[in-house]
Amino acid sequence: MYIYNVTVNIDESIHKEWLIWIKEHIPQVLSTGKFEKATLTKVLVEEDMGGVTYSIQYRSYSREALDRYYKEDAEKLRKDALRFGDKVLAFRTELQIIDEYTVEFK
Repeated sequence: MYIYNVTVNIDESIHKEWLIWIKEHIPQVLSTGKFEKATLTKVLVEEDMGGVTYSIQYRSYSREALDRYYKEDAEKLRKDALRFGDKVLAFRTELQIIDEYTVEFK
């Protein structure tokens, strides 16, 4: 299993507008059929450059599904974010899940 992680720093002047937008954007990414779920998290550190930072983690079905997302969908979906210009700084990483552990309560 793979996680496609997008970390985004948003200028405070557009933070509310971006948050509304991302909550519409995430379902669009999921509708490609390449991911099983997404998690939107706020990063709890103060950045020297200011702004508010979020991480969106998309859990992919497989390496092949993630590669198909890049080939078939990524460019089109990323273009929509260009409306925010230089008020948004994003970087993307891929994570491979090796093991998962859960706590069972008795």
